[in-house]
Amino acid sequence: MSKIKCLSNSERAELLKTIPDWEYDEEQKGIVTTYQFNDFTTAFGFMTSVAILSEKADHHPEWFNVYNKVEILLTTHDAGGLSIRDIELARAIDAL
Repeated sequence: MSKIKCLSNSERAELLKTIPDWEYDEEQKGIVTTYQFNDFTTAFGFMTSVAILSEKADHHPEWFNVYNKVEILLTTHDAGGLSIRDIELARAIDAL
């Protein structure tokens, strides 16, 4: 299996255009977004759906939940930063 590679600055810039609700976080070397729902139950249901997607992709988010908000960070630790796996998972999450 080949090593997962970090995206170059130009690749990152192009791919971020495809996920406009996500922003690159230089300090965390990943992409972040926040989803807001009507209540905790809906937020938790969303997190469950994301957990299933993540497990199938074998790529897991870092996240934080308070009541109706879910903050998500995607980065590929094995690559030392943002990879195509993060972009693909972000797209799948947005499709929920």
